[in-house]
Amino acid sequence: MNVYDAVLFDRDGTLIADVPYNGDPALVRPMPGARAALERLRATGLRLGVVTNQSGLAAGRFTAEQLRLVNARVDELLGPFDTWQVCPHADADGCPCRKPRPGLIHAAAAALRTTPERCVVVGDIGRDMAAALAAGAAGILVPTPVTRPAEVAAAPAVAADLRDAVELILRRDELHPTGVRHPHTAATVLVVRPDSAGDVLVTGPAIRAVAAAAGRVVLLCGPRGRAAAELLPGVDEVVEWRLPWIDPAPDPVDRAGTDALVARLAAVGADEAVVFTSFHQSPLPTALLLRLAGVERISAISDDYPGSLLDVRHRVPPGVAEAERALSLAAAAGFPPPPGDDLRLRIRQVPAAPEPGPFVVMHPGASVPARACPPDVSARIVAALAAAGHRVLVTGSAAERELTAGVAGGHGVDLGGAFALAGLAGLLAAADCVVVGNTGPAHLAAAVGTPVVSLYAPTVPFGQWAPYRVPLARLGDAAAHCRDSRAVICPVGGHPCLAGVDPAAVVDAVELLSARRHA
Repeated sequence: MNVYDAVLFDRDGTLIADVPYNGDPALVRPMPGARAALERLRATGLRLGVVTNQSGLAAGRFTAEQLRLVNARVDELLGPFDTWQVCPHADADGCPCRKPRPGLIHAAAAALRTTPERCVVVGDIGRDMAAALAAGAAGILVPTPVTRPAEVAAAPAVAADLRDAVELILRRDELHPTGVRHPHTAATVLVVRPDSAGDVLVTGPAIRAVAAAAGRVVLLCGPRGRAAAELLPGVDEVVEWRLPWIDPAPDPVDRAGTDALVARLAAVGADEAVVFTSFHQSPLPTALLLRLAGVERISAISDDYPGSLLDVRHRVPPGVAEAERALSLAAAAGFPPPPGDDLRLRIRQVPAAPEPGPFVVMHPGASVPARACPPDVSARIVAALAAAGHRVLVTGSAAERELTAGVAGGHGVDLGGAFALAGLAGLLAAADCVVVGNTGPAHLAAAVGTPVVSLYAPTVPFGQWAPYRVPLARLGDAAAHCRDSRAVICPVGGHPCLAGVDPAAVVDAVELLSARRHA
């Protein structure tokens, strides 16, 4: 199956050499390898478009006819492209189409009869990536000498050149074979995701794929993921168990507990199992117990040699979004997504909103302390949003009531401890936007389709863990020293990756994403 329908390219610096304010078609020079790379995409059936800022038209640097001739020359050398979307405005015009705003992406997706979430945007600067994220599209940055290091650090994915970008796109699609389902009938499938709520939510599209072909789906999860597991479509039964090789605060391993787990797994009566893990986890301890429980067919992603523990040993390169990583395992196990599935995160039913709108939600806490925005910064963000005219609701667990009260202060409404996960889903669904770190409510917002301003600590890769297929803005220092450290507690004094977040930038991001939501 194709994870994407279309690829949208920036023009200058991406498809062709950047000649500032070029109105002369004779000066058009394709980037090295561009034609061959584009033909590889066309051969797969992907539709191609161009999304380009051309403020030189409004500034009088070239005429509309010169712009048409330059674009026609690009089409002649590299095309044909299925759509051209051009913004002729300057930044001061405030138009919705000029990147980093997402208007060009939305227009191109509509012209290609798809949605932004099923598009990849390839560009050479941060504006291209910001526009992609704000539209809910995937983004791949191909840096040039003018690309700033901070833009490279913040990009969802980075490719060395156009050929490398195309290889990355095709490799992602190859991870999702359509294929024929394995020959025997799976009456009951046990799916395993024993992590936190966010981990369970991002596995949702893959679990839906399993459920589309299975008679019954049982989900084995941990206590931190139980509430999310109960929200997932396609899950018929939830088995909760704390796995000591996964849980961050594990109990000692003992024979009695292990025997009890094997007995519980055997009682499920599963014909087969699909073991979903994060990129840093091994499925093999779980697979061993599943074998002892009598499960005949087991599939998992494993870099380690599995011996006879796995029937389907799947491998995924680093950098793939966690939702797509899980989907690729489901497909490899014989469970491709059903036709028409949009692959977004989803919950069974969105509860009614417990608060009247309009409002913005600020969620300052995080299950991993290193990923939480400092409370004083969160409080300043709430004050700035309130000053800009937004009603701000501050959410958190019962254990975070002191935090939420301090962050709300006199500017927001403190709702700390007011909602379980299902109630929070209803609140997030009604919000104009959610301001949140890399934690479960970010993925819950994605599951109910609400835009996210992500205060993202770079301890784990953004391209893997960003909220999936939802309009998004990323803030925070992507090049901070904690980058890719997987730290639970911030290893750098002062929490510099998020301490420098400008509340005014949060207000701008909220208003950008909210404007599109209400358009």
